[in-house]
Amino acid sequence: MNAAREAFITAMRQVAATVTVVTTDGPAGKMGATVSAFTSLSADPPSVLVCLKSDSRIAKAVTGNGTFCVNVLPEDAEEVAKRFAGMFDADTTNRFEGLDISDSEFGPLLPRATAFTCTLTHRHVHGSHAICIGDVTGISNAGEKPLTYMSGSFHIVRPKQAG
Repeated sequence: MNAAREAFITAMRQVAATVTVVTTDGPAGKMGATVSAFTSLSADPPSVLVCLKSDSRIAKAVTGNGTFCVNVLPEDAEEVAKRFAGMFDADTTNRFEGLDISDSEFGPLLPRATAFTCTLTHRHVHGSHAICIGDVTGISNAGEKPLTYMSGSFHIVRPKQAG
């Protein structure tokens, strides 16, 4: 493996990321995948970006549907994160099966997730990933503490004690 690539991967493992599931639904199909590369982009207009492996099923579906939903998972949703990461695909082909989802025209909203529904406005491929920018069309603020991922495992966020 390239030494610079290995150093980059090792350093990035130390960066905590909120665990999100990007969903989409429409003519290109209903799809969902766990994604760690998500961030706000602008408040004027409200917009976010997600990075998806450019040749993945989720990237193709988001592009084909022109919409997506970013679901920020609550801290106790580790199994949901694993499910949408494909860890249980051998047992079930429908990642949404058994979940109490709310359908939207942008993609399914997952239970107790803070969700951002988006219209895809720009897609830019850089290296192995597509940077998908979406204008936020709706927000469902669940008010839950988020699940995070760092150094190969899931974590929960707690405030630092004053003192």
